[in-house]
Amino acid sequence: MIEAGIAFLFGLLIGSFLNVCVYRMPRDLSVVRPRSFCPNCEKMIAWYDNIPLLSYALLGARCRYCRARIPLRYPLVELATAAAFALWFAVLGPTLAAAKYAVFSAILIALIASDFEERILPDEFTIGGTVIGLAFAPFVPLQIRWAILLLPASLNVRWLSLAEAALGAGFASGIIWFVGWLYEKVRHREGLGLGDVKMIAMIGAFLGLEPALLTLIAGSLLGSVVGLGYILVKGKDASTYELPFGSFLGFAALAVAIFGNIVKLA
Repeated sequence: MIEAGIAFLFGLLIGSFLNVCVYRMPRDLSVVRPRSFCPNCEKMIAWYDNIPLLSYALLGARCRYCRARIPLRYPLVELATAAAFALWFAVLGPTLAAAKYAVFSAILIALIASDFEERILPDEFTIGGTVIGLAFAPFVPLQIRWAILLLPASLNVRWLSLAEAALGAGFASGIIWFVGWLYEKVRHREGLGLGDVKMIAMIGAFLGLEPALLTLIAGSLLGSVVGLGYILVKGKDASTYELPFGSFLGFAALAVAIFGNIVKLA
């Protein structure tokens, strides 16, 4: 379990960086410079006030200078990323597969937080994540189900896995794009943004076609139940309220990835 403990600590650091991305990317700010600052008073945050989880607790969830409240999103993203990293290395060991799913989880957590908070799914995570997922595919082979129907079975498994990932990215995103296009034609207003399309492409690149479709179904059900429940409780207008569909997709993708690997290892 030493590897899992190290992964947890590393995940805390990655989670801290993801928080920077979630705040800055939707505002077109650099994630490198300047160093972390308070969004309210804009004072630079000292290193000892920027320790994941610990600083949030010691500061009482408030800025040291202006006493503005620090959003709960900061410790949640850090803890979720650390827990995901620890889980994958505990389940899969110190392997490239564990690294792949840790990266996938970090991307999903950032997208969940960004869409929930800003209703934006940054291309750096969706398009960039798609490229990363395809890059992993030859080295952490996916279960070959559909690519073998299109390509010779004698082809190297690395190429078949890459084809499976590409098929998952292309076909799954094509389905959600078509649904959004059809909704717009019928209702004459946008139902799904291109960010959702690019996000499901990223999920397909990491997981393959069938898990991506399962994610799409589970995310839609989750969004319908939780989203409509929230709208009813808060008295929102269901015809105009914008649900963070990407957040629901992210939760569903995490569940599909985790349970898929647990079942595979059982």
